[in-house]
Amino acid sequence: MKVVFHLGAHSTDEDQLVRILALNSKALDEYKIAVPQPKKYRMVLRDALVSLHGEPAPLQVQDAIIEACSDQTDLNRLIFSHEFFLCIPERVITEHGFYTRAASKLGPLANLFPDNETEFHMALINPATLIVQLAKRLPKRSYEQLMAGLDPRDLRWETVIRDMRDAAQGRRFVIWCNEDVPLIWPEVLRSVSGIPAERGLKGDMHYLDQIMQPEGRSRLRSYLKSHPVKSAVQRNKISAAFLAKYAKPEEIELDAPLPGWTEELVAEITAQYDADVASIARLPGVEFIAP
Repeated sequence: MKVVFHLGAHSTDEDQLVRILALNSKALDEYKIAVPQPKKYRMVLRDALVSLHGEPAPLQVQDAIIEACSDQTDLNRLIFSHEFFLCIPERVITEHGFYTRAASKLGPLANLFPDNETEFHMALINPATLIVQLAKRLPKRSYEQLMAGLDPRDLRWETVIRDMRDAAQGRRFVIWCNEDVPLIWPEVLRSVSGIPAERGLKGDMHYLDQIMQPEGRSRLRSYLKSHPVKSAVQRNKISAAFLAKYAKPEEIELDAPLPGWTEELVAEITAQYDADVASIARLPGVEFIAP
């Protein structure tokens, strides 16, 4: 059995991965894949991680986790998905830095099933977007408390991912950008689920449907039906072309503008994020899903 941990990051998924895969119960059963709802295992995993202190789980603990997740006993793949695996939102940014405890969580997670192959999957998100989302999620914190004395330009993904890559110790470690999800969603679904690329899945166009006008959705589906694509790259180019023409008008509104933020600062953070992503995509030991 392969054990897969989808780690977030915060404000990137909101359980969409679990919900979409759940629509494909026939494929999941065919390939003996379990994608349990987080509420089924959240407390079981938490209790196991606390009691084990990072040590390998004995068989009775492993059996208890599987029993909480699935009625199947001969699983090929067990998928866990929750953004709190790395930390709670309050600890994304601390006086010590950005996601400083993320790397330390991978070993204990892998030790929940020490004799099975483990994979880690995770989406990155522009820190400029993440800070805004954290401010909304933590309304009782002032901006100064949220940032814990850090400059927003201090939030660098490259260091975080390098440390996590090292902590993964050669296990499969898959990264993508949340901003690319509308174009790469089919690849993300199959990477996490292990379902073959040629197998059609319900919800393949979930994110495109959310950001594309109805006319564009209809025309794109019609085009793909009459012009079968031969590769993900070809499909992405076609989807990007339709998205450029039929994307819903974007409106970016901050309920409470962040103190001291300017368009120039957001542009600087974004440029830094793009540079980090380019470096991460080249890292040995990291499998990067790009459009």
